[in-house]
Amino acid sequence: MNSYILIAFIIGYALIALESQIKINKAAIALFTGVIIWTIYILFKSGSEEVVSQLVEHIGSISQIIFFLIGAMTIVELIDSYHGFDVITTQIKTRNKKTLLFIISFITFFLSSVLDNLTTTIVMVTLTRKLLSDKNDRLLYAAMIVIAANAGGAWTPIGDVTTTMLWMGGQITTVNIMKKLFLPSLVSMIIPLSIISLMVKGHFEKNTLSNDKSNILNIERKIVFFLGIAALIFVPIFKTITHLPPFMGMLIGLSVLWIVTELLQKNKAFENKITVTNALRKIDIPSVLFFLGILVAVAALESTGLLTSLAATLSKSVGNLKPIAIFLGLFSAIIDNVPLVAATMGMYDLTILPTNHYFWEFIAYCAGTGGSILIIGSAAGVAAMGLEKLDFFWYLKKISLIALIGYLSGAFFYLLFL
Repeated sequence: MNSYILIAFIIGYALIALESQIKINKAAIALFTGVIIWTIYILFKSGSEEVVSQLVEHIGSISQIIFFLIGAMTIVELIDSYHGFDVITTQIKTRNKKTLLFIISFITFFLSSVLDNLTTTIVMVTLTRKLLSDKNDRLLYAAMIVIAANAGGAWTPIGDVTTTMLWMGGQITTVNIMKKLFLPSLVSMIIPLSIISLMVKGHFEKNTLSNDKSNILNIERKIVFFLGIAALIFVPIFKTITHLPPFMGMLIGLSVLWIVTELLQKNKAFENKITVTNALRKIDIPSVLFFLGILVAVAALESTGLLTSLAATLSKSVGNLKPIAIFLGLFSAIIDNVPLVAATMGMYDLTILPTNHYFWEFIAYCAGTGGSILIIGSAAGVAAMGLEKLDFFWYLKKISLIALIGYLSGAFFYLLFL
């Protein structure tokens, strides 16, 4: 059974990578792969009730991510519809591509630590699209945003889901993880940034492709922008206060923004109204379904025990904790980092590796930044892939080695000053 599941996953993964060649949308392939793997699992597994129970449990976790993603994309789309990003773009005076790349990257790095890497990527890629009209430039910027968002998310408990898992599990504490991982994460961002900056030259003219703004008041633009950003920043605060899942904070933020925009638009003619309903129609649903398919497929690998076996095999064959963490980071570029970290947490008890043991810190770094090596290795990468139509092989050819160098540089920096 496991062999068939692995074959189905590998074929599906390969077809996703070959999307531009086979001309089939990656969302369709991801959905098909996810369902086929679960079908194989239930046909070969005695006791279908157990499989269905596992699937329902995973769907509960996956739906949280999907609702979170839909909420974040809707908020960003609404800000964009009100041309709210002009509040930022008008403050960026530089027309030098290299300078802009540094500005965008550092904003992404620090914003990701406050929000999370997925939301930050959606915001920053959208912002970049408002500034740059050249598609080739935007691809490089989007790739750098993915690397910076993943690096920025690794050094705080709320910046990346795996770091949050370790934080809530008691493996790490807030102040310690920020102190230990800030510099390694910064190194993993700065080195790729230095290399990619060599690929961008010259100056740019601000993208002038925009809709008519005549019916949008400046005060409305500012209200929607600041309220939208506040709604995104409120998500981790809401989670800390209530201990409810992040998607609940995202949904309450969206609902408040929805109410406010309805009030702003209530006296306008129907044809001039900009509403959340319109924003919902514009969000990239195929990207959401791609997320769903990938997560369902990986959930099957977790349920069958394949990911746990992988982690156990690494532990048994390698032994040394440092290379194990590095290898898990590399695997997270291929397989979702959440089940890999979950399996690792289950393998090593806190009585053996206590809170703030270097292994937990290193796992947080490796799992958080390793996903940048491939475009579908992280939620941030998948979001950028959908928003900017990044091609898997373009990223593999142009960016993967650079991201790997950054990943290993940050890892060695951490080990050097351990």
